[in-house]
Amino acid sequence: MPVECLSYCTGKINARMIVGDITTFAGHLHPLIVHLPIGFILLAGIINTLSYFDRYANLRPALPVILFVGFISAVLACIFGYLLSLSGSYNQSTLSHHRFSGIMLAAIAGLLCFISLERVKREILIPKKLFSVSLLALIVLMSYSGHQGASLTHGSDYLTMNILLKEVRKKPTSIQSAMIYEDVVASILANKCAQCHQGSKQKGDLSVESLQTLHKGGKTGAAVVAGQLQRSELYKRITLDPAHRDFMPADGKPPLSSTEVAIIKWWIEQAGAVEGKTIAQLKNTTVIQPKIGAYLGFNKDNESKDTDTHFIQAVNPDIPLTVDSGLIGKLRASGLMVRMMLKRPVMLDITLPARSGLKMADFKRELLALSKNIIWLNLSANNFSDADLAILKSFSNLEKLRIDKNPVTDRISNDLITLKHLEAVNLNQTQITGDALTTLKKNPAIKRVYTWGTAVKQVE
Repeated sequence: MPVECLSYCTGKINARMIVGDITTFAGHLHPLIVHLPIGFILLAGIINTLSYFDRYANLRPALPVILFVGFISAVLACIFGYLLSLSGSYNQSTLSHHRFSGIMLAAIAGLLCFISLERVKREILIPKKLFSVSLLALIVLMSYSGHQGASLTHGSDYLTMNILLKEVRKKPTSIQSAMIYEDVVASILANKCAQCHQGSKQKGDLSVESLQTLHKGGKTGAAVVAGQLQRSELYKRITLDPAHRDFMPADGKPPLSSTEVAIIKWWIEQAGAVEGKTIAQLKNTTVIQPKIGAYLGFNKDNESKDTDTHFIQAVNPDIPLTVDSGLIGKLRASGLMVRMMLKRPVMLDITLPARSGLKMADFKRELLALSKNIIWLNLSANNFSDADLAILKSFSNLEKLRIDKNPVTDRISNDLITLKHLEAVNLNQTQITGDALTTLKKNPAIKRVYTWGTAVKQVE
């Protein structure tokens, strides 16, 4: 396939991509930070209660400090929560309640912190019981806000009486008695898709809660179209290359196994995406019965263990299944951002923030040790030379590479022509010429080369 040389102005696009990545990363800190105000406000409530007893009255002076830390952490939780809301499709009503209650929580925590200060108490007389009632109300508000947050993440029925009243579906006694949708397909979707597509959290406006919602689909169309795999967005997404931006499940979550994919394919294509029917009531089930039996655990002895091996081999058999997590930890400690695109095999997306001030020697050993697992790599704008980036020839499974805004020359192309999986290279604002592009054309895997701001002519 010929190389597509993109010489138009991509600087603004790249900048937006970087900002988007940073926003997403920062938003993912919300679940971590949000527990800080919870802890400090609860601690304030406990100390305030204990201070009514003479033996613990000496704890009361600590309240302003505890409430201040609770206030600051609540403000940070609001900020990071807002960033998180930009990266996902959430129920707007629940999100609005969670956001408003979170802001009110921070404001009231700040107010209580202020009026608990000794110099303020000397000016304004606040009855101790009124302060205690206000603090109790703050804890109640915090519980409400937390419940709304849990509903956004886990679904509106995450903490309701329905959990106690809901009947657990009994496991079928045989393959023939198993209902294809209720016992098999719905179970697969609940395990692999429901975390992001159920209840109040419906990324892409897609819910997998029922067959009706699957037919309705989301922003990109119907998830399931009976008898038509190519129109069924669900099947298309689960069979993409895991490195593809639209692959599902996303964000490194475990992919569907080869058996699960085969079952969903058969259900859509052969069974007409039906519900309410047992395997015995369906036609042409001979081929799929062993896989259904394996999924339900009926024929463990006769069916080989279902792993993701066939799935892995179909993608890229050269990617190691596991990595040393300590190496990832060292890279992160050095300042690199490491995202796990897939957990088995381990596929990594690594970014060194622009103008980090780090030298290649600072993390070269760890990067080389993980080279076969690195699928996307961004070393943009870090003043790396051809010699620094000579290690790239070892990244045999690399698919996307950004080394733009580095003082590299045509020599870098010689290190890239042997990478048989490399599809896209960003060389914007480097010192390359048309000779580099000529060399890169020798690698049939490369489809796109970005050369804006270089000596490469647009016609090339």
